[in-house]
Amino acid sequence: MPLSVPTFAELLSSATHSAVHLEMRDSYAVDYEKGPFAQWRAGFRHDPANRASWWRPWLDLIAETVARQVVVRRARIVSEPVSEYIRFEHSGTFTNVAAGEQVRWLPRRQASDIALPGNDFWLIDDRLIRWNHFTGDGASAGGETSDDPAAVKLCADAFAMVWARAVPHENYKIS
Repeated sequence: MPLSVPTFAELLSSATHSAVHLEMRDSYAVDYEKGPFAQWRAGFRHDPANRASWWRPWLDLIAETVARQVVVRRARIVSEPVSEYIRFEHSGTFTNVAAGEQVRWLPRRQASDIALPGNDFWLIDDRLIRWNHFTGDGASAGGETSDDPAAVKLCADAFAMVWARAVPHENYKIS
């Protein structure tokens, strides 16, 4: 039975030791990214030296979570050559890293033999999953939570396998 869906602030504040996030789509069309993606396509790039220009509430939440000694890790499985959207994500990922998040990238061909869940997810403390559902066009279709032990094990095992194979952000080069 699905549980009520907490906000991301509630979800991350409930974490005591780990919060892992697996992304498996080559593009997303979530409303809050439409403007920044269009700006990036027009040539805008964040200046790493001007932190005030790119710091945002999400990064505050990550920094607060990491400050409580919670390890926050994100892995992205991507097709290569990467999509324009993945180029956009890659170009701004230094902001996540600056907030304390660890990020890795795994080329999709290297994930072929990994049993993966059907949806992107957050896994909190190996106990609670927040599934992220998307439409075919990449728009958010809402979230769902589960504490089903079999699903938790699938997500934990999948993330561990992806993480072990993935390339740390600072070493993943997009040509």
